[in-house]
Amino acid sequence: MDTPNVGGSEAPELLAGSNAQLASLLGQIAGGDQAAFKEFYQLTARRVFGMAKRVLIDAGLSEDTTQEVFIQVWQRASTFDPAAGSPLAWLMTITHRRAIDRVRSAQSATDREARYGAASQDPDHDSVEEEAGTKLEAEAVTRCLGTLTPTQLESVRLAYYGGLTYREVAERLGAAIPTIKSRIRDGLLRLKACMGVD
Repeated sequence: MDTPNVGGSEAPELLAGSNAQLASLLGQIAGGDQAAFKEFYQLTARRVFGMAKRVLIDAGLSEDTTQEVFIQVWQRASTFDPAAGSPLAWLMTITHRRAIDRVRSAQSATDREARYGAASQDPDHDSVEEEAGTKLEAEAVTRCLGTLTPTQLESVRLAYYGGLTYREVAERLGAAIPTIKSRIRDGLLRLKACMGVD
């Protein structure tokens, strides 16, 4: 499976939003049609990779997750129910869940290593001080989020907590994509400055 091309624009067919075309392809994929799978992949791979990269940041992990998503599409295309939503929504749900599973898996491994490290050493720190520091950090984040304009805050929340693409945020808020990118960039810069991050 080729790595999705992250440069350039999406396939014109997908921009036209042909849910009927994608649903038809999923039906053919459920019957084992490899040509339909290839076409489905070409129409949607950039979207899948983009969603995975937004959640995972790392390009390599995002490529692996994209591959896993399309393996799942091949194996479970018959489970797509057009009455439950659009083909793209179904695909993005699978992608988001796969990416979140990767994050949780990585976090679990990190937590295991931390527990092992903590168990193998004598505690030489003050846990009360550590808890107070964590609480102060959380309060600082909340305070800094309060410095964002309402439009920046909503854009940042949808993109980073909601896992939406720039295009989806723009559609949800009824704004142009460059405006959304600008709001998110400015909001993140404001957060960075407020938190004193270099």
